[in-house]
Amino acid sequence: MYLEQRLYETFGYRTFRLGQKEIIEDVLAKNDVLAMLPTGGGKSVCYQLPGYMLPGSVLIVSPLVSLMEDQVQQLKMRGEKRVIALNSFLPDEQKKRALMNLHHFRFIYASPEILQSPLWQKALRNVAISLFVVDEAHCISQWGHDFRPDFLKLGAIRRELGDPPCLALTATATQEVRSDIIETLQLTNVRQHLYSVDRPNIAIQVECVDSVEEKVARVLHYAKTLQGPGMIYVSSRQWAEVLAQKLAAEGIEGVAYYHGGMDSEQRLLVQHQFLCDQLQIVCCTNAFGMGVNKENVRYVVHFHLPSQLEAYVQEIGRAGRDGKNSLAILLYTHGDEDMVQSLIEAELPTEEQVRLFIAYRNDVRSMVEINDVQWRLLHYMIEKEQTKAQTVEEIIANIQAAIEARKHWKRSKLTQMRSFLFRPHCRREQIVAYFQQRLEKKPINCCDRCAFSLDSYQLKQQDESIRMFRGWKEELKRIFWNEEYT
Repeated sequence: MYLEQRLYETFGYRTFRLGQKEIIEDVLAKNDVLAMLPTGGGKSVCYQLPGYMLPGSVLIVSPLVSLMEDQVQQLKMRGEKRVIALNSFLPDEQKKRALMNLHHFRFIYASPEILQSPLWQKALRNVAISLFVVDEAHCISQWGHDFRPDFLKLGAIRRELGDPPCLALTATATQEVRSDIIETLQLTNVRQHLYSVDRPNIAIQVECVDSVEEKVARVLHYAKTLQGPGMIYVSSRQWAEVLAQKLAAEGIEGVAYYHGGMDSEQRLLVQHQFLCDQLQIVCCTNAFGMGVNKENVRYVVHFHLPSQLEAYVQEIGRAGRDGKNSLAILLYTHGDEDMVQSLIEAELPTEEQVRLFIAYRNDVRSMVEINDVQWRLLHYMIEKEQTKAQTVEEIIANIQAAIEARKHWKRSKLTQMRSFLFRPHCRREQIVAYFQQRLEKKPINCCDRCAFSLDSYQLKQQDESIRMFRGWKEELKRIFWNEEYT
């Protein structure tokens, strides 16, 4: 009961969730651990509780600024002052102070990109790191749906920091991805804690419609009739804005959009309002994914087809984190695959971009349009190829071959996603089998293949307190005015 007592004293929880205690016991025993818990399964407690019981500091590598900022704010709300987030948004003055006093912090959150800096690496070498945590560890694997090249260097960085015990956390990792995580992080005698990806409180529904116009009509219907809060996932920034505008035009209040093209103030405001129930619906790209830790999301609608099942499972996992019944609806119309295919093509660099990058690396962005994903991928590929004695043409040929292999892999993932839509089998069983697991028990509200009623997800009463989103500048004015004068 000792761990339960510490859990209650630190977080106010009487009992552990599934898997948490076993993971924490292995962490405290200084074992390397790979843990797969379902979305909303309480992964942060698995390193935060040990952080209060181990000497020194815990370094947490996190892929999203919004995710780490959310974790930092939650810790501060519990009274923890020795916590910091190292990312590109850290003001210069705070950065200078942090570099000199990094050893004073109990929890150090860092983006994988900032850990490439020799300055931060030097500062971290002067810190007694008792635990090295990699959150959303599937980003390490080139076969993971959120692959980030800078994650591949974490094994070497961990070694530079004295090889502290490592805890790798994920919610969606196939056997192939788990093997990549273990190899890249150089985990030894690793203890694996693998729990079902199934979220029994989320009912799953796929609807095939005849046109995009019908999709929009279905979204409007659900926004008016389903109990919120809700999230509507789209594949483009333009569609996030268009759907939010259509919902608002229909008189639906408490609606906003969120995507990576917005400036940081806008994004933080929308996230804050959604978390505080000032917004009921957010139309968003997957930029509003892992950073959302909101317990009472009642439904997630996919307006566009996800590119693979891993991404789909992550995104529907935003719903029902409080354990209450929630709903995931995917709207499909013929030709949705074409948009995903075009996104796959656009994400990966062309041969012209590869050649220009090699020739004019520092100035390539002034010569050809290249996005952040392409930039990071080319940096990684060229760095990898330059360790071999090759001509420029050989390097280009090898990179092109790697890009084609990645395209082929992404297309195969899309094929699997499409199969999920049309197979006449239980959707929950399909998801669990995809991750090499078995479904132990079906919930009453399982999926559209098993039949269930939407009645219990209907809106009971309109919350009159929800206000229309008036634009971020007006909202900031309102928030600061109220804080100052009320």
